[in-house]
Amino acid sequence: MNNLDDSIGKILLDLQKDDPVVFKRLLKKAYEEYPEIFEDDIDKENKWIDEYNRKIDEYNKKIEND
Repeated sequence: MNNLDDSIGKILLDLQKDDPVVFKRLLKKAYEEYPEIFEDDIDKENKWIDEYNRKIDEYNKKIEND
């Protein structure tokens, strides 16, 4: 199953790069039909992004002060 997940992930990444409009429609449709799939991942991803942005801000402030 892990290989299948990896293959699907690669296909989605390629689709996102090659045809972002279709990718957005596909994700919107998946979210409408299966919102439970996205609930946990979005929270985790948002927390990761917030932490990453905080570290970038700290780094930028450190560079500005030097």
